[in-house]
Amino acid sequence: MGEALSNKSPISIAQLFELENEVLGVSGWITIDQASINAFADVTRDWQYIHVDVEAASQSPFGGTIAHGFFTLSLLSAMAAEAMPQIKELTSSINYGMNSLRFINPVHSGKRVRGHFLLKSIKEKSHGRYQMVLDVTVEIENETKPALIAEWLSLLIL
Repeated sequence: MGEALSNKSPISIAQLFELENEVLGVSGWITIDQASINAFADVTRDWQYIHVDVEAASQSPFGGTIAHGFFTLSLLSAMAAEAMPQIKELTSSINYGMNSLRFINPVHSGKRVRGHFLLKSIKEKSHGRYQMVLDVTVEIENETKPALIAEWLSLLIL
C-alpha cells in the first residue's frame, strides 16, 4: 500500500483540495487481542462464540476467535486521528457515514491491523462546510486480503 503523507505540519483546506486521489496517511499498527474482542462483545452484547469462546472457535471454520467486523470498523476513528493530516482552519469533523463498506477478511485474535486513507474527493457543500470522501482500507499484517474496505464520508466544518 502507499506510503503516508507526512502529517507533522498542519495543512490548509486549500492544500487538502490539492491532495485528491492521494494517500493522506497510514496509521500505526493496532493489536487486536482477545481482551479487546471480549470488551467489544460486552459493550455491544454480541457474544457469538466465534468472537469470545476460544475453545469452540478453534473448531470453527476460522480456526480460532475473530474480531467482530464492527470492532474493526470502530477503530477507523483512532486510525484516522493518527494518520490524517490536521487542517489548520478546522473546528470540527463529523462522521457522515459510509457510502459502501465490505468486510473482506476476518481479523483473528492476536493479529495487527492498520488503516490506509486515500482522499477520493472533497467538495464545498456550503460556506465553511466541506464533504470529504475517503477510500479506506484496513490491512491485516502479513495477509494479502484486507480486513475491510470502505468509502467513508466526513463533514468538515471550518
